[in-house]
Parts: sequence; C-alpha cells; structure tokens
Amino acid sequence: MKVVILAGGYGTRISEYTKTIPKPMIPIKKIPILIHIINHYRKYNFNEFYIALGYKGQIIKDYFKKNKINNCKINLINTGLNTMTGGRLKRMSKYLGNKTFLMTYGDGLSDVNIKKLIQFHRKKKKLITLTAVRPPARFGAIKIVNEKVKYFKEKSSIDEGWINGGFFVIEPKVFKFIKGDNTYLERDPLEKTASLGELVAYKHFGFWQCMDTLRDKEILEKKINKKIF
Repeated sequence: MKVVILAGGYGTRISEYTKTIPKPMIPIKKIPILIHIINHYRKYNFNEFYIALGYKGQIIKDYFKKNKINNCKINLINTGLNTMTGGRLKRMSKYLGNKTFLMTYGDGLSDVNIKKLIQFHRKKKKLITLTAVRPPARFGAIKIVNEKVKYFKEKSSIDEGWINGGFFVIEPKVFKFIKGDNTYLERDPLEKTASLGELVAYKHFGFWQCMDTLRDKEILEKKINKKIF
C-alpha cells in the first residue's frame, strides 16, 4: 500500500524555523520530523512513499539526494507553492492508481498501529478512515465562587473532544470530491463524505502530537527522550 505525506505548507506558526526550511524538515532530536513519520510507517513494512512538495520543496529533494533510506522508495512530487491540502492530494492521484492508500500530514507524530487502522478501515468499508485523537490538554480548570477559587484541577486530555489526527486510509473514489488546487481536504471532501456516511473514525488512545509551534516541538523532543513513540 502506498503512503502519501503532505509536506508543502508554509508552517507560518513556527516561523522561527520555516523562514529557512520547510516544516517537515524541522529536526526532532537532530532528525527531521518527516523521517520520524516515514520510520513509523516502515515499522509496519510500508516502504513506498509519495511526498507532496510545495514551500521550499527543493530542500527536501536535496536532503534525500544526500540521505538514502535502505529498502525504501521515496517519490518526491511537486504539488505547487500555494496548493491547499485537498489540491495536493488530488495532484498525487495519477501516481496512486485505483487502489486504497494511506495518507498523513508531514508535521505530526503518533504511535498509532497502522495495521489495526487498516483492519478497521476494511471492516467498515467506507471511503475514508481518519485517526481520531484527543488533543493534548493545555490549561488547568478552576472554579470561582465570590472571587475565591474553590478548586483547581489540572486539565486532562479526556476533557477534550476528538479531533482529526491525520493518519488516514483512503479509497481513490474520494478524488471526485476534490475540485482543484484551492480545495482544503478538511472542508468539502471530509464534510461531504461525512454527510454521506462515508467517513469513519478510528479512535486512538495512545500518543499523538502535532508540531504547530515551538512549544509543540519541545514536547516532541521530550517524548523522544522518554521513547514514547
């Protein structure tokens, strides 16, 4: 099964790095997050990757010229500078054929079991399976009565709702819901398939962390130290 990684966005919220390198090349313990993502899929014996390039894509190309991954086929596809997530995915369609494929974003890590994710997708027989995760808790909760704090509670991730954690399994029929370069995958395609009952969620209760800000990067650094994923 082929794996698509979207790696073309600007990453403006972590501009401390993305002024000079694309977001997927930001290092986590000296290794680009993109490589951590690839290695996670490789644990489950997936070795054919299609990486959708955009902003500063040449830096990613240069990296793979110098750094070969054994027994792994890396296909680097230019999908345009300002193309949105859905548009990038549609531009990859000619490389994917008419078979089920995997897809994720180039800025998030998880210990999700890819094999179980695929098994869930096959059992449900829908067009898209996304991995649903609990967002990491950021704030504690307090109760105030007459200006006095009655209690303080450190907020847990279980207090949060479920969000899209990436790590998709997708059927090629989904491409018909993507109009063009300006389509956000997270809007029309996912909203439409959800309304048709063709979008299902695989709930993941383990580790997940996106990398939108410097704080997120610091969290990922600590998680790697603890070997959580």
